[in-house]
Amino acid sequence: MRRPTRDVGRPAGRAKHLTGPVAVVAAALVLAGCGSSDDDASGSAASMKPRLKVTGAYMPAPTMATMAAGFFTVTNSGGADTLTKVTSDLSDDVTLHSTKGGAMEEEKSFAVPADGALDFASGGNHVMFEKLTHKPKQGEKVSVELHFAKSGTVEVSLPVKAATYNPKTGH
Repeated sequence: MRRPTRDVGRPAGRAKHLTGPVAVVAAALVLAGCGSSDDDASGSAASMKPRLKVTGAYMPAPTMATMAAGFFTVTNSGGADTLTKVTSDLSDDVTLHSTKGGAMEEEKSFAVPADGALDFASGGNHVMFEKLTHKPKQGEKVSVELHFAKSGTVEVSLPVKAATYNPKTGH
């Protein structure tokens, strides 16, 4: 029976001594590859940064000199966020509202789901402007700032449409 040969110049058992440090380095590299950044496309939507886009914004021309409503859709192609408040030069009293069972209810905030949308539409969620600085007329634009927990402030312009405007028909 023939004995295995060993390399001349390398002490016996050297390979065993390298196995531990090599395994530690290899494990560290594997673990480093497992970490995820906020921009990691393979990460879950919940761990990603929110990517918000506001569309369909408008304000029906107010029928009263003291109160108006605003509508829009926030589309999110990233992680979850929360709309915490809305501010505007049109009013110092801007609040968030939902409509449940036909009754309007003030809300402190609205969740913006990951890879989802938050709709503010006539008969549903809306922004309420009270104690207006002036009564905006059709054709004007009202500037608002949407404040999000993670995304910060997003400026939006609400074009003032006819009081009877319906975005589904465009009239």
